[in-house]
Amino acid sequence: KLIAELKQAAKSVDSVYLAADPDREGEAICWHLQEELEPKKADKPAIFRVMFNEITANAVKKAFEKPLSVNINLVEAQQARRVLDRLVGYKISPLLWDKVRRGLSAGRVQTVAVRLIVEREREIRAFQKQEYWTIDVALNAKKPPTLVARLNKVRDETPRVGDEKTATGIVDDLDEAKYIVHSVTTREKRRNPVPPFITSTLQQEASRKLRFSVKRTMMLAQGLYEGKELGKEGSVGLITYMRTDSTRVSEDALTEVRKFVDERYGNEKVTLEGATYLPKAPNVYKTKKDAQDAHEAIRPTSVFRTPESLEKHLAEDELKLYRLIWVRFVASQMTPAVLDQTSIDIAAKGKSKTDYLFRATGSVLKFEGFLKVYEEGKDQKDEDDEDLKHKLPAVKEGEELRFKEIRPEQHFTEPPPRYNEATLVKKLEADGVGRPSTYASILSTIQDREYVKKEGGRFTPTELGMVVTDLLLENFNDLFDVKYTARMEEELDEIEDGRIEWRAAMAEFYNRFQKDLEHAERNMTDIKRMERPTDLVCEKCGKPMVIKWGKHGSFIACTGYPECTNTRELTVDLPDVDKADFSEQDETEYCENCGRPRVLKKGRFGQFYACSGYPDCKTTKQIGGEQRKDVPLEDKCPQCDSNLVQKFGRYGEFVACSNYPKCKYVKQKTIGVPCPNCSEGEVVERRSKRGRTFYGCNRYPDCDFVAWGKPIPEKCPECGSSYLIEKYLKTGPVAQCPNPECKYKHPLEVVAESSVA
Repeated sequence: KLIAELKQAAKSVDSVYLAADPDREGEAICWHLQEELEPKKADKPAIFRVMFNEITANAVKKAFEKPLSVNINLVEAQQARRVLDRLVGYKISPLLWDKVRRGLSAGRVQTVAVRLIVEREREIRAFQKQEYWTIDVALNAKKPPTLVARLNKVRDETPRVGDEKTATGIVDDLDEAKYIVHSVTTREKRRNPVPPFITSTLQQEASRKLRFSVKRTMMLAQGLYEGKELGKEGSVGLITYMRTDSTRVSEDALTEVRKFVDERYGNEKVTLEGATYLPKAPNVYKTKKDAQDAHEAIRPTSVFRTPESLEKHLAEDELKLYRLIWVRFVASQMTPAVLDQTSIDIAAKGKSKTDYLFRATGSVLKFEGFLKVYEEGKDQKDEDDEDLKHKLPAVKEGEELRFKEIRPEQHFTEPPPRYNEATLVKKLEADGVGRPSTYASILSTIQDREYVKKEGGRFTPTELGMVVTDLLLENFNDLFDVKYTARMEEELDEIEDGRIEWRAAMAEFYNRFQKDLEHAERNMTDIKRMERPTDLVCEKCGKPMVIKWGKHGSFIACTGYPECTNTRELTVDLPDVDKADFSEQDETEYCENCGRPRVLKKGRFGQFYACSGYPDCKTTKQIGGEQRKDVPLEDKCPQCDSNLVQKFGRYGEFVACSNYPKCKYVKQKTIGVPCPNCSEGEVVERRSKRGRTFYGCNRYPDCDFVAWGKPIPEKCPECGSSYLIEKYLKTGPVAQCPNPECKYKHPLEVVAESSVA
């Protein structure tokens, strides 16, 4: 119907301008429209492609002054990506439905993301911690503060203090030693500003600093790009296009930001002679290989539109994200920060005549530079930041320092941390897996499919995730290899640049993929029907027990079923069941009611401990209920201004006010879809009294929109319903009209991984 209307309208005009998003998918949309609207006779209308990176009057006007034609290379790159993702998703997902359970999916990028999380978990489980000791000495100079130095050398070699005995021996040897300043080294260090945001760095920084999920960040950025009502100005796009991998900034924007920095900070007094906040020439940043340099970095459309000036026009989270983008862009065009980094080496001789060298380091900020505006968040501690916290006394070479105390301290090496959203996005981008514009949907999908779960903001694989990963790697190891996936991304970029032909590339991939698929269909382990023998005997009927796979994962069942329905929970991961020793299952947890051993059970709200004496004793206990502490957040409660905290309930994680029970505010969980009823609110996920998930408007009771199925912001082409809902049928996932009188539905892609940046 819509195409018919466009065709009719095109007949009465001389020119048609196509202005979809400036990316691969936008280009494909324009190409499809051009195919439909292009006249059979070469008269009219003429069809043009216009592109702009910001929705402002000036940018749109410039785009229409220099119209382009559709870039067929971009279109073919998008088609190749779509074909590739559908081949993987549509062919492998049904295999998982047959071998494991319905509703599962595999994807070219999705499965690699789960693989990374699974491999990190196994690294953590295999990690053997090692003991080590540090020895610090506190010394007083002529003037404060106290100098704290760490043992750095023993006989000019790096010390290896692996146990308490070695540490105590060094401490005893240093008894009554004299501590002499051996050297004082000071060097000037410059810390350069960071580039303006691209999609991936925005996602990472919003996760670190604002605690926004990747999906939330992209939804808010989309709204800022499309425009907000600013009173008399009308609707104005506040940021440039948010799906980009380029750090390029237009000449006009550079001129404007330099003018702003000069006006705002040009007259400020500085502590370093000759220093200024405005660099002599604009800062230029490297853009990574294969970035679409026609795009710009993510920046404000006008730097003079400060966050403070928009407080009345933006919602709280919109303003937070805009401020982050604004300060990052301003800081990117300022001068480096200047620090004095000082290192003090202190020599001491032990009773055994052994030479010891201690070292203290500290930094002094001489000139703030860009740090006056912005400092990037860190995933791990930074040595320079730690040094800034250490204030050193003024000392001279050869000066004897007064001993205060010596502090031996035990430590243990730590396993690598689990991924959070920021570090997983960083890893995927560093490995060249997928495109940042798809990461939001990927992270949502792997959680929706129950392959991973988030605990304390970090990803942990579920048993299902580990099982599916192992099955896919056994049968499609090359396809889901990190390097192979990255190479496929490079090929897609080469298609975009016109260096290779997309059909040939897809044919080469399919020939290889088809062989793996046929092998998997014949040989993939049938987890759903699996029965692995164990050494256990059923205590009720005496028959052997086997490991089976059910709705909630693996469990131990009696082979006498259906006559005997005895089952037990299996607490080991299914991939490792061959190594498990079932005769030594941990039974140290006992029921406080009857004294029988507790067993681990799974219910609709997750795992819990139950008494093995059920049904005679029905005592249960939540897992970790006493250990899961609230995690403080920086955000404030909108009702009482107390800090918000991340809490852990039986339905999972949620954010609420720390002032509970005086304040009962709970932050609602959005799904990134505007309310189809009122268009003002957002659809949020809710729970019924019985724990069932449903969806409603966050403006309730002013808006009474409610749906049991997950809404999709797509208009029904048959009855005009403003939204569709996600449903799972035997044939796979579909988008279906909620109107009972309308039967419209269409299949959903099993996994949406096509990139748009």
